[in-house]
Amino acid sequence: MKKVLIAGLFTAVALCAILVHADDKKFTGQIMDSQCAFLGGHSAMMNKDMPTEKACTLGCVKEGGMFVLYDPMEKKTYQLDDQKKPEQFAADMVVVTGTYDESSQTIHVTDIEAAKK
Repeated sequence: MKKVLIAGLFTAVALCAILVHADDKKFTGQIMDSQCAFLGGHSAMMNKDMPTEKACTLGCVKEGGMFVLYDPMEKKTYQLDDQKKPEQFAADMVVVTGTYDESSQTIHVTDIEAAKK
């Protein structure tokens, strides 16, 4: 009887985990700071103190910006609810996995990985 109960509990937990991520979608774009994404790129913000896109992204976030996902093909910016995971991918093309909240235009991030070239 205990084995049946444990197996049933394990199955219920596994099913819950699957359902939680059932609505996850993949979004491709560049991890960027909110200011440069609003401008459609880094060219207006890059200078001698921020000579690269990565330095620009990190510098703008340090000054109060937020990490966002910018889709250059659609010219669309997605807010990211997790501000820690994107830091290591600053200025990189990535695939963000998560659920999208249309009302806040925010991706609830499950995972971020480098985009395949």
